[in-house]
Amino acid sequence: MKEDLLKLIDILGTITFAISGVFAAMQKRLDIFGILIISFITSIGGGTLRDVLLGDLPVKWMRDIETPAIILVSAICAILFRNIIKNFQKTLFIFDSLGLGFFTVLGLQKGIKFGLNPGICIVLGTITGCFGGVIRDILLNNIPLIFRREIYATACILGGIIYFILYGTSFPKEWLDVTVMLVVFIIRFLAVKYNFVLPDLYSDKKGRPPFGGQP
Repeated sequence: MKEDLLKLIDILGTITFAISGVFAAMQKRLDIFGILIISFITSIGGGTLRDVLLGDLPVKWMRDIETPAIILVSAICAILFRNIIKNFQKTLFIFDSLGLGFFTVLGLQKGIKFGLNPGICIVLGTITGCFGGVIRDILLNNIPLIFRREIYATACILGGIIYFILYGTSFPKEWLDVTVMLVVFIIRFLAVKYNFVLPDLYSDKKGRPPFGGQP
């Protein structure tokens, strides 16, 4: 049952990040090849880095044709139905937030499988959730969300902390993964909706930079 759920989470996360990659690339008006490349990188970037750090080689998507096939089909469907979904920005946000939740849980579970301590598991969950988007944004000449004030990696970290807190309680273990996915998604969604951001280190309320620096 646990393996089936993780398999489903993996598939859903791959689909959502593939679609978010398509719409991010279309915002930059890339050609079809560029769109597919960005879609693939968004889906596999975080998991690839995680597996390399763990020494789990070859990385997962190279061991089976299923993952590349899912990404390709998802990307093509997103391209074909692009006119139905008019607002690329909202679509990108929804699918990116969903993928963030799905892949955070996958990273946590991969760390647990390797017997790592909770802190490292949370790091792996954050890497899995965020770094496909980091590589995507760098290739699209954007400052990655993880390096801005937006609540992005923070959502993954909070989700991981909540996972291990709930794990030590009587909370139903069969609902734990789904709960954490929803927590990450809701944190990210609410942060954007209500403009919750991390503290600004570079200017005070009067517009002067801190620490005596030049504006």
